[in-house]
Amino acid sequence: MPQTMTAAGAWAALKADAEAAKSRPILSLYAAEPDRLDRLTVDAAGLTLDLSKQPWSAAGVDAAVALARASGVEARRTALFAGEAVNISEDRAALHPALRAPAGSAFFAKGEWVSADVDHVRGAIKAFADAVRSGDTVGATGKPFRNIVHIGIGGSDLGPRLMWQALRPLAPVINLRFASNVDGSDLAAALDGLDPAETLVTLVSKTFTTQETMANGEAARAWLRAALGPGGDAHLLAVSANPKAVAAFGVSPDRLFAFRDWVGGRYSLWSAVGLSCAIALGWDVFQAFLDGGAAMDAHFLEAPLERNAPVLLGMAQVFNRNGMGRRARAVIPYSQRLRFLAPFLQQLEMESNGKRVSATGKPLENMTAPVVFGDPGTNAQHAFFQMLHQGTDVIPLEFIGVAENPEGPPGGHAKLLSNLLAQAEALMIGRSEDDVREELVAKGLDPAAIDELAPQRTFPGNRPSSLIVMDALTPHALGALIALYEHKTFVEGVVWGINSFDQWGVELGKVMANRILPELQGGPRAAHDPSTSAWIERLKRKK
Repeated sequence: MPQTMTAAGAWAALKADAEAAKSRPILSLYAAEPDRLDRLTVDAAGLTLDLSKQPWSAAGVDAAVALARASGVEARRTALFAGEAVNISEDRAALHPALRAPAGSAFFAKGEWVSADVDHVRGAIKAFADAVRSGDTVGATGKPFRNIVHIGIGGSDLGPRLMWQALRPLAPVINLRFASNVDGSDLAAALDGLDPAETLVTLVSKTFTTQETMANGEAARAWLRAALGPGGDAHLLAVSANPKAVAAFGVSPDRLFAFRDWVGGRYSLWSAVGLSCAIALGWDVFQAFLDGGAAMDAHFLEAPLERNAPVLLGMAQVFNRNGMGRRARAVIPYSQRLRFLAPFLQQLEMESNGKRVSATGKPLENMTAPVVFGDPGTNAQHAFFQMLHQGTDVIPLEFIGVAENPEGPPGGHAKLLSNLLAQAEALMIGRSEDDVREELVAKGLDPAAIDELAPQRTFPGNRPSSLIVMDALTPHALGALIALYEHKTFVEGVVWGINSFDQWGVELGKVMANRILPELQGGPRAAHDPSTSAWIERLKRKK
């Protein structure tokens, strides 16, 4: 495939191969392309990706890489790491790689050197985490901190929640709980059974105006004050880009951990947003996590597009989404500890790339982000894999595997891995009706029963998947995995011509909620559609 193809030519070539793939067994490509497995297996920052079970042929892969190149992925990648305003609608850099770069790096956000500030905040996080864990920093009554309640929502919650569940010790020295939903039951469950004298509350909000976070923050502060008096305020930590709002809330300046407006919420785990995890897991764990992300950054920057893990993973999605019209993707980690990976990716991918107009405001010709869903295997097998195997929609999958796991009974992990490999193989190979009929005949069923049962037991196969494997679920591997998905999402956004770093779609509902709230609290009526007006009145009567 010529590397100088235009974007239009590459799109045409990709869609032509996708059209052929609709009637071409994926399995047949292994014989047709003897180097397929080697060509489509990539090692990156300690992860191994196998993309050979995707429906593209060698020509389709070449077209996808040519499309990435013609769309400007390399130039936009350079702009991202150079700190240019890649978030053009808000005139901001998106410089999350700076947050995990080694100390002494030279990152600039729109020309401003930011690495010194990053190193300073990182040092403050380390010092505070070490002081809490050693008992040098204690609560208002002199007791050491044994609990942290992390309050945030969206990117201020999903990343830390994923990290904690993935890496938490079985018997943690400091327990970490989360509250995100403005539904009071969420905070009540997070605080239940805790001793306020031993509890830190971390309030995480970029603007420090987020309705859910501030409502939960006020309730948590009242809980602390009820037990500890004014000294309870010393148990509050704030992570924000708005120091004035933090001060107005009453958090002490020495308990503010700042981050900048070039840190997007869903890309913010690497910043002070990860403070709760740094305390609860320990600084060495958090630093190893940062190192894993930095290692994936280096791979993304240095590997040629043909061997670049984020590029190939992203272009596999473009092939399925735009070439084959597939509207959803399932992400199935065969690791219970990664059970929050799918929710994390829902925000990362659907908030970043769920757009219908380009970065310049023009309607798009191609479909963008598919629906992302998932659950850990083997639980998912007993929930929605029926649809994945035999449903009317073909839904590509990503399987995440962990080669070794010291937890659990001997032999248990082999059972888990056998299910992972079997599901990927079964989805691709399927089972023909002829094979089913032969089996039913051997069982002695009569012809009428066979005619009825055989179609129900047939598996069409030819359902694509990718496999991502890490040797062990270490902090480094988790950091590499998250950075892999960040860069994959960025690649897709470039190819689709959208800005992956704004999220105007979440704003309208917030504005309208602020209009409705006063009415529910007895204020004057405002204009709404008939259904909304009726429900406001009905719910007011139930209060």
